[in-house]
Amino acid sequence: MVEKALFTWSGGKDSAMALYELKKNHDYEILALLTTVTDDYRRVSMHGVRNILLEQQAKSLGLHLDKIYITKNSSDQDYKARMKEKLIYYRNQGILSVVFGDIFLEGPRRYREENLSRIDMKAIFPIWKRDTTKLAQAFIDLRFKAIITCVDSRVLDKTFIGRIFDEQLLSELPSTVDPCGENGEFHSFVYEGPIFKNRISYTVGEVILRDNRFYYCDLLPAKKDKVYSAR
Repeated sequence: MVEKALFTWSGGKDSAMALYELKKNHDYEILALLTTVTDDYRRVSMHGVRNILLEQQAKSLGLHLDKIYITKNSSDQDYKARMKEKLIYYRNQGILSVVFGDIFLEGPRRYREENLSRIDMKAIFPIWKRDTTKLAQAFIDLRFKAIITCVDSRVLDKTFIGRIFDEQLLSELPSTVDPCGENGEFHSFVYEGPIFKNRISYTVGEVILRDNRFYYCDLLPAKKDKVYSAR
């Protein structure tokens, strides 16, 4: 029997790999993608990707997109309250499973499982405990394409922002940085791959520094007569 599930979608490569793995076993039917968006910027929280590109991803995936809007100054309590309200809505629609792209951080996994158990839902982690070096290489081998949209300047320098996630980039990552950025070292936007019906086109905009820590690369939706560009 196929189980209905809700997928927490960031738009990045780990989400893409988790969805790819989930689709392979045919045990789950994804009813919707759920993404947290910072309302002040109208962008995916932490990843910094514009709403319109997020929506284009969902369209290319052929999945309904639902958003949780938070402010840039939202407290953890505010976030939890909005997330709980949304999850209860889906639980009342008969969806009891929520999918995450976490790989090895025990803290976030425990946090998700405990919060979901309180409302009689469960968490699914399709790429849990996968070797991140092999997972990053598998992403590339499967012909997924992604661009780095956010970099933590405490662990990576500005030269990594706006670059394509490929073997060259992997070879240049410091040994202290996880190949999948699982510790928050960097975030990405996936614009092509085997789970997408079509490529999401964009142009690279300006790079800005926020909170004196995070570099963000602005991605602009490409006009019909333009294709993506990369640094």
